[in-house]
Formats: sequence, structure tokens, C-alpha cells
Amino acid sequence: MEIEKAGLYTQSGAQVPLQGVDVTGELLGGHARVRVRQRYRNTESKPIEAVYVFPLPSDATLTAFSMECAGRRVQGVLKEREEAFRAYDDAVTAGHGAALLDQERPNVFTAQVGNLLPNEETLVEVEFLQAIQVEEGCVRWALPTLVAPRYIPGTPTGDRSAHGVANPTNRVPDADRITPPVGDARYGLTLELLVSLGREVVVESPSHKLDVSRAESGTRVKLSQPNVALDRDLILSIRSPDTSTPLTTLVTHRKGEEPGTFALTVVPDLLGMAAGPKRQEVVFVVDTSGSMDGESLPQAQGALRLCLRHLREGDRFNIIAFDNSFQLFSKEPATFTQKTLEQADKWVAALRADGGTELLQPMLAAVQAVPDGVVVLLTDGQVGNESEILNAVMGARKTARIYSFGIGTNVSDVLLKDMARQTGGAVEFIHPGERIDDKVVAQFSRALAPRVTGVEVRFEGVEASDLAPAEPPQLVDGTPWSLFGRYTTPGSGKVLLKGKSGAETFSLSIPVSFPAQSDRPAVEKLWAAERIRAWQDAALVGRRAQALKERIVQLALAHGIVTPYTSFVVVEERTGERRASGQPETRVVPVHAPAGWSMFGTAKQEEAEGGAPASGGMPRRRMALQKASIGGAPGGAPPPPPRVMAARPAPSPAASFAPPAPAPAREAAKKKGGFLGGLFKDKAPAPADAGPVMDSMSYEAEELAESRDMLSRAEMPMEPEPAADGGVGLLEKQLASGLWAGTGTGDEPVRQARATALALLELLRQGITSSHALHGAQVKKAVEALLALIPQLSGAPEVAELALGVAWLVAAGPRTRGRIAQAAQPIAGLSARLENEVALRQHVDTLATR
Repeated sequence: MEIEKAGLYTQSGAQVPLQGVDVTGELLGGHARVRVRQRYRNTESKPIEAVYVFPLPSDATLTAFSMECAGRRVQGVLKEREEAFRAYDDAVTAGHGAALLDQERPNVFTAQVGNLLPNEETLVEVEFLQAIQVEEGCVRWALPTLVAPRYIPGTPTGDRSAHGVANPTNRVPDADRITPPVGDARYGLTLELLVSLGREVVVESPSHKLDVSRAESGTRVKLSQPNVALDRDLILSIRSPDTSTPLTTLVTHRKGEEPGTFALTVVPDLLGMAAGPKRQEVVFVVDTSGSMDGESLPQAQGALRLCLRHLREGDRFNIIAFDNSFQLFSKEPATFTQKTLEQADKWVAALRADGGTELLQPMLAAVQAVPDGVVVLLTDGQVGNESEILNAVMGARKTARIYSFGIGTNVSDVLLKDMARQTGGAVEFIHPGERIDDKVVAQFSRALAPRVTGVEVRFEGVEASDLAPAEPPQLVDGTPWSLFGRYTTPGSGKVLLKGKSGAETFSLSIPVSFPAQSDRPAVEKLWAAERIRAWQDAALVGRRAQALKERIVQLALAHGIVTPYTSFVVVEERTGERRASGQPETRVVPVHAPAGWSMFGTAKQEEAEGGAPASGGMPRRRMALQKASIGGAPGGAPPPPPRVMAARPAPSPAASFAPPAPAPAREAAKKKGGFLGGLFKDKAPAPADAGPVMDSMSYEAEELAESRDMLSRAEMPMEPEPAADGGVGLLEKQLASGLWAGTGTGDEPVRQARATALALLELLRQGITSSHALHGAQVKKAVEALLALIPQLSGAPEVAELALGVAWLVAAGPRTRGRIAQAAQPIAGLSARLENEVALRQHVDTLATR
């Protein structure tokens, strides 16, 4: 695809003004403090305005904004959003220098820098704080580097207010604010981070080559090459060689006699609390109303298929699809087996979008079916009877947790937030153009993790106040648990955490020391941000809501924190020759084409340069170009599964399955079948009922559909084919046991172990390991299944060696690797190979070809 350059260059051919992006900062325990500096230079002969749309992590807390030019640094100030724009516009019109920072989405920001003078460099700096993801004692930190092109559904409305390449639509009214142009982005990225966790750490990256060195206060991390392209997420993996104790950090700040502030982060290890994880009970409730037609329902179906594969054999599950009425996959929650997994796959594939949004009865059916389990709700609807639904659900449940996903902009956000808060679940809102399956699967894997509920916090030997959050959250295995607070008197003591994990009592004692002096000002901002976040979640109305808004603004102004009610603006007052006249022309900064996206030719470029990035590569993605819709089969489709009317009584106790309706026949053959179509073109055609017709498809949707065709075939291949779709098709073939099926010589355990090892090896080549944010849980499940299978491989030592070697390579956590090392001891030479991953990778590649 040819990249258009229109609008990205001046008439004289001058480059866009952004010269580079420099990232500096420090990673402290469970949080990061990061500064992103953008360097601008005007190479034209007259003043211009630069507009740059860029990403920050969605969980970042924006805390500072400044501009430096002509040797003078000016700090930004927080104002009401519209007031900030007026201050910027007035300053630019008057000839002064100015910069404005607006938040378009939680992870998309726009920087406008007005009156850049000819041949003058201007630096704009954004500072943010961010919680760090943790996986099995390993810190995972990710920084997005570009706002990638996205699918924009809906009918254009024409009311533009920004410079994006897409027009606003009725479904994405801010499309022109979140679609920067793709072009010749010659500016690059530099990085310098200090990792200070209070202990020795190992820092690695699957996305970029690093230079790592020891410093007095921690570990210093830089990119091996300066000015690398901003075409992929920057990801760091940080682990401690000492895994004998949970990763716990305490960071404090105190100046003079003022109150001190602390941030305590604990990464709990809960897997060893019981003999094994308890059986899960899960009900998925998916909206199939007419508004889910298009991209939403196919992505929700894909999310459900992957979520099902997170379950373990013996878990119980059900699926409820609703519009004006609702239908059940099973009259009672079904036991998760290979048979019920295959039945559920077919049932989900037959769902269609039609009708309205009647939420009360399906939610009641869900919590009544699993009163102590997990309910996952996916909906894009707005309802008026919020209080009725909330009261009914809370009355029917016992300890069930509700995880809700609001799709689009017309969602009952108050209801979803209240259900999550009052049940100990979570809620996430997915904007138009964002992927549904990514967020649902990532959240669902956390929902099934071991946890401690009813957490109580007690301080001994020290005093603390103004805790945030005021109500301690649950402790979830491998997930950072943070508590912020204030202290007036220095001293040493301990923090006691107590709670329940099922019927088992949990207790953890953490030694703490609150110093008289400490210089970590970021901690104060983190504390204030957490207080503001809790206030924003409060469901207040009327005068109390207005008073709360004023309280939020007051605390935000005191600590320099961006909120939904505030924006940053900075003005540099100029005089004499430096004061511009007239309105500056706008120059929109292009972004780099995303790495590995075939529509921009970067996938072929990477292959020509040696395949994946030098550091191992990130999973490739494809751009959704057209709307995917479900249509009926030629000649009429079979009827959908029988529906349970909303007014019907509760399902009967007899466990029986509603027969899944066969999906309509797929179009015979596609002339443009995507990469997978070419890869599998010599295979036998899929059966007529393999899946729904796609009237018009995106590249990605087409590849997913062909992967489903492969899944529905009667015989599984002996070895998994290469995963050309980022591993999704391969993951959709995972059996209920966590293994992959295989044919060939040997008994079934040998065949399954080899097929599973080869599948994991292919996923590793795609950049998917147990630390993968989306698919890591399925990789963990496969590794645990392999470990359980090892005792049955005594007659096939090479297969056992292959299985354990691959398991080691894809398992990022020290606990899992410890179990693998123990299982590897009887195999001659394997323990030594585990200490050298390069040699191990070469060895397993050799074993895989035998």
C-alpha cells in the first residue's frame, strides 16, 4: 500500500517540525514516573503551529507539562478544559508562544505548540505516573509509542474539530482527534530509565535491544541504538534473581516537618495456599442486540472462544445471549470438557445480532446460576431501570463477582461501575475502534486468579492516615496490590494484612520504616491520584456531586494532576522580534507505520530485514479495513437456538444442552483469502456448516474465520501449522485439557506432548509467552498440562526433553520455572541447558525437527 504524503510536508518540501522523542524516568516498586520530551524545530521561514497526536499508557496519571524555548523553561498550569483552550488560543493570536495538552481518550493525547519561530528549537515535556504490571514476581512495563490507525465505523457527520485523517461519524464523533496521518516519520525515540526496586534486578526486553548498567541507586536502562522508530510498544521485563520472598516495596516522601506520604506495593504469591485451585463457576452474558452488529459481535465471539480455553477441565460454565429475550447454552452450568468446549464453540458461532437490550432477566439468571462464581457481561446498551437491575442482582447473588465490559459510547456506565464496585469485580469501557477481545480476555484471566477477600489492614508501631483507597482492594495472585497513605511521625513497625482465600485464612506481615526525610515527590502525586480516582467512582448526584467535583479540582491543582475536568496549558509571553504577527499555519506531525502491519508494507519490510525485530519481535497485527457483518446462508439459514423468554421461570435443574444451531454455509472460496487462505489452500475445504457468511470482511476477520474453519475439521493435524495471525488460530485449537492434539507414532500422551511443545514453540516465535498480556493464561495452562504429562513420557525421553525445554522458554515466572527445573533433573544434560537460553533454544529447535 502506498503511503500518502499529502499534508505532511510544506510546499517548499520542509520536514514536519518534530525532531525526536526522549523518554526518561524511574521505575519505583509498583509504579513508574516517566517524562516524555518532544523536540520541535521550525525549519521554515515563518512561525508555525505543530499538532502531534501521541499515546500514553491508559492507566497513566498525567502530572506535569512544560515548555522550554530560547533558554527559558515555562511550567504549565491546570485549568478547566475549555478555559485552557481559550488561554492557548488567545496567546497564539496575540503572537506569544503557547502549548496545550488535551486528553482525547484515556490513552490518546494531543499536543499543540503554537508560534514555533523559524530555526528555533522548542522542548515540550509531559510527565506521568503509572502502575506497573506484575507477572509471577516479574515487573512488566509497557510504553506505547504511536497512535495506530484504527477502524472507524459509522456514517460521517462532517463536524470536524481537529486534523485527523478520518471524519467524525455518528458512532465515533471524535474520529478526527484520534487518527493522525501515517507518513514519513523520521523522528526517533531515545530512552533512559532508572530501575530502583530496592534489590538487584535483571532487565530484558522482547521489543527492543537494551544497554543495561549498574548505578549507585539502581539499574540504568538505555536503548542500544539511539533514535529508533516509534513503530511498536516499548516493553521491559524486570525480575529479581531472589525469588524466595514476595516482591514488596515501600517508597516514601517527607520534607521538613510536613506530613510524609508512603506507597506500599505487595505482589502476593497465593498459589501455594491450597492443594490446588478451586473449581471455577463462570457465566458469560453477551449482548446480541442489533447494535452489536458489525465488528462488535464477531470480536465478542472471538473473546468468548478464547476465554473458554482459560477454563480447566472440571470447571462449570454457561453462556447467556440476550436481546429482547435471552437464550442459554445449557439449562444448567455445564462441566468443562473437550465435548462441551466443542459444543460451546459451535453455539457461539451461531449467534446473531438483532433486537433490543433487556438486561434484567439475563443478569438475574446468571447470578442465580453461579451465586458464588464469576459473571462476565459484555454489552453496548443503555438501560433506564438501573436501580431495579442493581437491586435485583445484589439480592440474588451471594459472593459472585461481576466483570463488565461497556462497548461503545452509549453504555449504562453508572450501572456497570456500581455492579463492579459492589461485587468486587471490575469494569472496563471499550471505545469504538478499540478491540473488544483483547480487553475481555486479559481481564478474564485476572478474574480467575487466586485471591484474598475481606482484606483488613492494621499498622503496628507506626501510625497512618488518609489511606487510599479507603477500602482495601482484594489481593490477587501475581497482581500488584498498592496502598497509599500519610504519616506524621517517623518510625519503624509493620503492616499486617489479613483476609480469606476461600475457607483458608490469609495473613501477611510486612516490615515498614517511615523515615524523617525522603525525597520521592512522585509518591505524593500517586497518593493524590488514588484519592481522586476513588472520588470519581463515587456515585453522587446533585449538590454533593458538584461539591465533589470542586474537591477533585482542588486536590488536582494542589498536586498538578490532570483530571477529566482539567487540562494543561503553558504560555510564554514574548516581546519585540520574538512576538509573532498573524495566525501561524498548522503542521500536523505524521506517525510511523506500525511494525508488522501488512497494509503498510512493514510486515514485508521486516521479513526482508530478517523476519522479526532483532529483540525477538512482537505479534503482528492487521488493520480492520471494512465492516464485518453476519448474513444468512443462501437459501435460508436454520433457525437459531431456542430462546428463553424473559418472563419465564428459572431454568429447570435437569442438565441438558439447547442444541446449537448450525451456522449458515460459508461462501465457497474467497478470491482474496488473506495469508491463511494461501497457507491452507491445498487443504480439504471446510464443511458447509463451518461458520457464518461474511458479507464483507476485514483482513483480520477473514483470517479468524478461516482459523475457525480449521478448528471445525474432523481431524486435527499432527503438528500445528505456522501461526500467521498472531497465534490466534493456533490458540483456538487448544483442547480443554490445555494440550494440543496430535497424530502419528506413539501413544496419546506422547502425541499430545509433542504437538503441544510444537504449538508453544510456534507461539514463542510469535512473541507469545506466559507473560503475554492477552494470551499468557493459555500458555500457562499448556505448561501446567505438560508438567502433569511428563511422568507418562518415560518411554519417549526426547519428547519429554522437548516438552520441558519449550516449557522453560515460554514460562516467564520463577515459580513455574522452578517446577520445570525439578522435572528436568532426571534427563541427562537438560538442567545445564536450562542455564543458557540461547543454547536451549537451539537444542529444542533441533529436537523439534526429529
